[in-house]
Amino acid sequence: MKANRQTTRWQSQRIIRLLVIILLVLAIFFMGKQVDWLLTPVRQFFSIVGLPIILAGVLYYLLNPLVDWLEKRFHIRRTWTIIGVFVVVTVLLVLGIVAIIPTIRDQTLAIINDWPTYWQNAIKEINRWSNDPQWSGIRDQVANWNTDLSKLLNGGVSKYLTGTVTSLTGVFSTVTTVIIGLITMPFILFYLLRDGHQLPKYMAKFIPTKARASFLTVLTEINSQVSNYIRGQLTVAFCVAVMFAVGYSIIGLKFALTLGIAAGVLNLIPYLGSFLAMVPSVVIALVTSPWMLVQVLVVFVIEQTIEGRFISPLVLGSSLAIHPITILIVLLAAGKIFGLMGVIFGIPGYAILKVLWTHLFDWYRASSGLYEPEETPPSKE
Repeated sequence: MKANRQTTRWQSQRIIRLLVIILLVLAIFFMGKQVDWLLTPVRQFFSIVGLPIILAGVLYYLLNPLVDWLEKRFHIRRTWTIIGVFVVVTVLLVLGIVAIIPTIRDQTLAIINDWPTYWQNAIKEINRWSNDPQWSGIRDQVANWNTDLSKLLNGGVSKYLTGTVTSLTGVFSTVTTVIIGLITMPFILFYLLRDGHQLPKYMAKFIPTKARASFLTVLTEINSQVSNYIRGQLTVAFCVAVMFAVGYSIIGLKFALTLGIAAGVLNLIPYLGSFLAMVPSVVIALVTSPWMLVQVLVVFVIEQTIEGRFISPLVLGSSLAIHPITILIVLLAAGKIFGLMGVIFGIPGYAILKVLWTHLFDWYRASSGLYEPEETPPSKE
């Protein structure tokens, strides 16, 4: 009886400690909000170094397996291996810029200049197809979309562009940040590729000795989750871009290359990207001919089937183990809070938090004694 009382008291103390820790964390967040001005230099610092670090991190996860393989296969010093990879990648980028960029630029400008005409003609086609009274609701909805789009193009976008152009300081600051990011990114990437594998052990030196093993385990799991997601998403996006570009070229759709690349880039937004990329394709096909619209929809169905049945399971698998409903909720919440960056980086951010929460909960379950398995009553024979 006395032992049970001591156990109950010990568990109560654990719960009180946990509540105190939670209150302290909330108090820290509250105080941080009150002295928000102290964090302004920190935000400015990360606004400058954030872009090159993110770009270097993404390219690190793409190139690091190649550098590791080349180093082990040919027994070349890692530094020379990285330099060789940089030279090859630079040559490929230059060739791509010379061969593809002018075409993409011309097609993009043509789409932007002709888009109002395409949209108006698409609406006329829809109205012509839907003269039946039962389609009146859809016709009214399309008309509303047309009105909203016209307001956006004539009002909001123009106002934004005017404000941006007149605010030369903001434009200069943004351009300068991008240029600095692109210049410093290769240097950060080089040192990440050369010394990145030593970073976890270096960080572990600042952790108490007893917690170092757990700390390295958490870092390893986070690195695995992020690397699998980034490599998988970029690989799938590349395959989607190729499939759409080839499919649109086969059926003779205008701007096939640009629309295919746009589909690949938008595919980085899970679940929503491919459907967003279909909007300009459907509009252009609708204006071209009904048969072209049917062909575009066939290309879309084939692409979705190949991507969903073969490419995504093969490349991504179930590495993140996140339910689709959870992904949608994360996308909506992250997009609302952080905008486009939240939509793009919301899933890997959630995966990192999931790893941290899992290990924290495992530690609490093992140390609190509140999750002991129930004793099974003896069976009556």
